[in-house]
Formats: sequence, structure tokens, C-alpha cells
Amino acid sequence: MGLFKRIGDNIRANLNSLLDKAEDPVKMLEQYLRDMEEDIADAEVAVAKQIAVVKRFEGSYRDAQAMVEKREAQAVQALEQNREDLARKALEDKKIHAAKAADYQEQFERAREVADNLKKQLQDMKDEFTRMQARKATLVARAEAAKAQKEINKTMSGFGKDTARKGFERMEEKVLQFEAEASAGQELRSASKNLDDELAELGNGAGEIDDELQRLKAKLQEKKE
Repeated sequence: MGLFKRIGDNIRANLNSLLDKAEDPVKMLEQYLRDMEEDIADAEVAVAKQIAVVKRFEGSYRDAQAMVEKREAQAVQALEQNREDLARKALEDKKIHAAKAADYQEQFERAREVADNLKKQLQDMKDEFTRMQARKATLVARAEAAKAQKEINKTMSGFGKDTARKGFERMEEKVLQFEAEASAGQELRSASKNLDDELAELGNGAGEIDDELQRLKAKLQEKKE
């Protein structure tokens, strides 16, 4: 049963080094727990078999001991009936069964000790499995946190640096270019006005002045009258 302890030690060592390996820690932890469950199932079968051995020796011991007691009682009964010959035979058979009982008792106690050790190691495995389950939850949480931090670090490594800054500068240059083009277009339109347009504007202005003069003259004429 030292195999069970080695299995536990190997699992602990593997768990401690998981995060340093290339494997996915979460998947590997789940696989290790499945392996432990299989080992525990095998150990339970072994313990059950040993317990069956214990019960078999115990039954044989009890049967032999019962025959010892029976033959002694029969020997007494034979003597009471003056059958010393039968009493002697009963005692001879009692001796045989007493030897068997002693042997079965020794085997029974030895098998029971082995079974007790196996049951203790099985319980140790189950306790270890429970601890590993709890540890798995912690390690999974740590692995997920580390993975998230790694992704954030990867994203932040380019955030606000040359890529984004240069992009902003390039867009700013485009806006300035648009503004310059719009201003140049307006200037070109103003410069493209021909002489006729300018003269027409002057004429329109002169007509307004003439109208204003006529209005003022009419106003002065009303006052004189």
C-alpha cells in the first residue's frame, strides 16, 4: 500500500509545478483528480477483498472454536454415561479443532491488521483527494486570474502608445487638410468673380444710393411746404 502514498506525493509535486509548464493547468488539474478517483476506486476494491478475507478467517475461527466447545461437552456427556472410549475420541477431535481454531485466529488477526492498515491508507487517499479538490478550486481561480492579467497586459502594451498616438496625429492632419482645402475653395470662388459681377454689384449699390437721395429730397420738400 506504499503505492498510494507515492501517488499522493507525485500528485502534490505535479500540482506545485503545473503553472510552470506549457499544459493548460485547469485541464491538467481535472485529469489529476480523475486519476485520483480511479486510484481510490481501485483501493476500495482492494480493501473490500481484504475485508472478505478477514471475515472468512473469522468465520473459520468461530466454527473451529464452536467445535472445540461441542466436543468437550460431548466428552463430558460420554463420561457421565461411562463411555470413556467415546469421551477419548471426542477429546482427540477437540484437540484437532483447537489447533485449527488457533491457526484461524492467528490468520484472522493478521488479516484484520492488514485490513485496518488498508482502510487507513484508503481514508488518507480520500482526505488527500478532498484537499486536492479544494486546492484545485484555488489553483483554477489563480490560473484564470493570471490568464486575465496576461490578456490585459497584452492589450495595455499597445494602448496609448505609438499606434494610437500616431493614428490621432494622422487624423488631425487630415482634418487640417480638409479645412485648408475648404478655405482654398472659398478663396478660389471669390477670386473667380468676373468684372461684370463686380460692376453689377457697384450698379446695385448706386441704385440704392439714388433711391435714398430721392427719399431725403422728398422729405425736405415736405418740410418747406
